[in-house]
Amino acid sequence: MKKIVTVISFIFLCFSIPTKAYAVRYLIEGTIDNTVIGEIKTVTADERDTLLDIARSHGFGYQDMKLINTEVDTWLPVDGQEVILPSKFILPVAPMKGIVLNVPEMRLYYYPPKGKNDLQEVHTYPLGVGREGWNTPYIKTMIVEKKIKPSWHPPKSIRKEHEEAGDPLPKIVKPGPDNPLGSYAMRLGRRDYLIHGTNKPYGIGMRISHGCIRLYPEDIEELFSKVPLETPVNIINQPYKIGVKDNVIYLEAHPFLDEDKEIYENNLTSIISMIIKISKEREYQIDMSTAYEAIQNPNGLPVPVGMFLNSQKKKEHNKNLISIVE
Repeated sequence: MKKIVTVISFIFLCFSIPTKAYAVRYLIEGTIDNTVIGEIKTVTADERDTLLDIARSHGFGYQDMKLINTEVDTWLPVDGQEVILPSKFILPVAPMKGIVLNVPEMRLYYYPPKGKNDLQEVHTYPLGVGREGWNTPYIKTMIVEKKIKPSWHPPKSIRKEHEEAGDPLPKIVKPGPDNPLGSYAMRLGRRDYLIHGTNKPYGIGMRISHGCIRLYPEDIEELFSKVPLETPVNIINQPYKIGVKDNVIYLEAHPFLDEDKEIYENNLTSIISMIIKISKEREYQIDMSTAYEAIQNPNGLPVPVGMFLNSQKKKEHNKNLISIVE
């Protein structure tokens, strides 16, 4: 019997920009043949908003919004201009347990323990991640410590960087508006790295940190309250994600990290490999030209690039489609 993903969005809107975001949860039942969740939405810009205000108030970061809203000015959107909310996602290829953090997507997926009726939820938040040279590591670890109003003990390497820039740091930065950790911090098993808040929320959706993971202040407060100690954390590198919904194959492409250019540039190999893994010996068609266009111009939205075929019914192939049986 075919398993189905049921997605239910619980949306809570706060009209005070930008202090509260949409809180969106997705309730998942089964994950075999449907791994695409949510729906794309639009809002109308107000002359008082920046694009970053709109991003924050709806649960997105800078990169999310700029990739798809290329005609919208970051600081001065036109009053009444339509703004796309990229609120449709492909779930990352990773166990649905604890925290899954996809660095190039700059997004965190939290899978809390299953509730009644053995149903699985996923909550998702935008991130700021490590800049080049201070990369966020790809590791499997866990939350080992939680602190409210943490002090920051900048390591020697960061203090040296600030000294060279003429902005020296103290050995200890106490809680307050100058503390880049914000009001909440969760330490990973690799103890140099934290998931924490920020005193610079406009940096969410950017490569801006020294390797730690930053969330909006309201998001880290919410996540902090949900996540117990020893929650697993899986940090992954998936600029391209493949998902399925109603037998349609989708590709979601994000810009790969600059240091991964040799791996991902103009390379469909990883995409074909992912499709083969999810095909489970079923025949499928892929429009390679559409897939190639998606990775050439990544916009962070799931794009239909193929389909699984009904083996009982012959399908016509157009010139761009390839059909493979694994």
